[in-house]
Amino acid sequence: MIKILVADDHPIVRQGLKQILSEYPDMTVADEAGNGKEVLSKVAKKDYDIVLLDISMPGRNGLDILKELKSKKPKLPVLVLSIYPEDQYAVRVLKLGASGYLTKESVPEELVAAIRKVARGRKYVSNYLAEKLASDLEINAEKPLHENLSDREYQVMFMIASGKRLKEISEELSLSIKTISTYRSRIMDKMKMKNNAELIRYALQNNLV
Repeated sequence: MIKILVADDHPIVRQGLKQILSEYPDMTVADEAGNGKEVLSKVAKKDYDIVLLDISMPGRNGLDILKELKSKKPKLPVLVLSIYPEDQYAVRVLKLGASGYLTKESVPEELVAAIRKVARGRKYVSNYLAEKLASDLEINAEKPLHENLSDREYQVMFMIASGKRLKEISEELSLSIKTISTYRSRIMDKMKMKNNAELIRYALQNNLV
């Protein structure tokens, strides 16, 4: 029996996942978490075979939680399930130690197959992502500018490019506006850009938003 911790801030999503997974006798949703703090607390107290983790949650975001999970329990498989397309986060979360990445548009059969594979200690990537990774290796392209950003910088860049104001970003990430402004300055410096308009144009051209 595969014991799963489902971490998502939307109760309706957690309920939907429980309903889907209840149809398979080899897996069970052992626990739920609505934010990053709950995830870390439950993982510290109980043993799970896999964590199904959303990377967009209130308070500390999923990337931070993923880092801490892999730091404290490096052998615990984490399968990221996100609303964001694979182009935006998949490679980054895999580099941070996730065992796989799925979008919430995936069909239930794909989710179940991914859970089973990850629970066996293997990595799961979709056919699309596998082709993209192979293509990137084949052409050996120059590293895109956004790959020079830290995980937090990338997250702030993505939010700016999505049209969010600094105040909104600071509230969502629980950081001061001054800190967000510092991140913005670093992003502009690393990406050699002068304003948000250039950042948004770059993000659109590279399918990041």
